[in-house]
Amino acid sequence: MRKKFLWAALACASILMASCARVTSSTQQAASPVENPSTEVTPAAVVLDKTGGEVVIMNNQLFLDRVFDYTNSAEWKYKGDRPAIIDLYADWCGPCRMVAPIMKDLAKEYDGKIMIYKVNVDKEKELASLFNATSIPLFVFIPMNGEPQLFRGAADKATYTKVIEEFLLKQ
Repeated sequence: MRKKFLWAALACASILMASCARVTSSTQQAASPVENPSTEVTPAAVVLDKTGGEVVIMNNQLFLDRVFDYTNSAEWKYKGDRPAIIDLYADWCGPCRMVAPIMKDLAKEYDGKIMIYKVNVDKEKELASLFNATSIPLFVFIPMNGEPQLFRGAADKATYTKVIEEFLLKQ
């Protein structure tokens, strides 16, 4: 009985993965990786002190430059000048799309106090694997001192605000 259940679960998971892969490949070409399509964000163009309360699209190089250079060190050492949130998402992910406006609001509300980055897991596979992003949305809360904390799944604005106030800004 357990073997039948295991095989059925495995078959369902395979079908789900295959359908997600098809959706990913078809939407990946049409989706824009930036919040504001008129301005492409590159590492050289990002001024971290004056983001204007916007969510910053992060690629691997920006992560290495501004967050943590895992190619040169195995021990976590945050490079930023203020706490940060990294939102690992995909364009095809419904819960990710539901949380995006909340992150925009929080970026404006906490402008100058925290940084909020977005990482498209379909385009930045190395960063996705670094955080073991097997399910999305995945949020990485990075305090100035100490280890980052992972938060899996979507939540309401009050939940994110509580984490910001009690974990990121209280330290």
